[in-house]
Amino acid sequence: MSELWELYKTFAAIGSVTFGGGYAMLPILERELVNKREWTSLDELRDYFSIGQCTPGIIALNVSTFIGEKRAGVMGAVAAGLGFLTVPIIIILIIAAFLTNFTELEIIQHAFAGVRVCVCVLIVQAVMRLWKSSIVDKLTLALYLIIFMLNAFAKISPALLVIASGLLGLFIRRKY
Repeated sequence: MSELWELYKTFAAIGSVTFGGGYAMLPILERELVNKREWTSLDELRDYFSIGQCTPGIIALNVSTFIGEKRAGVMGAVAAGLGFLTVPIIIILIIAAFLTNFTELEIIQHAFAGVRVCVCVLIVQAVMRLWKSSIVDKLTLALYLIIFMLNAFAKISPALLVIASGLLGLFIRRKY
């Protein structure tokens, strides 16, 4: 029971600073789950993050569920997921109750502009960390460039790109 409570508390704390969504959360998840608690490795967190991005729902919530399941089975997944959702739901309900009254205020607009800048920084940091661990040789750079071009110009479904990348990664690594 203490493991479930620990999962709930940890992910409630993480969920309370969930600004900017998945990529912005990666540094926070890394610091808390890999460095501080040692519940997972950096590679495993990145794998969870990749899978979480490919599955329906919020990336960081999916990651919390994966970590919870790893630590304490299905009940751990539930505890971690509920923990992650508790604070954001409360904050969203409070904001929704008052937002329409304050959105026109200049001070609120400036605050949101500042938050957007911070979210951009967090996303760029996450992308840089993912880049350093993912683009490790000429083959992975080539795969990156192919997928980037297909996504930018061919407008292929991201799900198909993920599946194709996984299959291509398997094929490339089996040959070498």
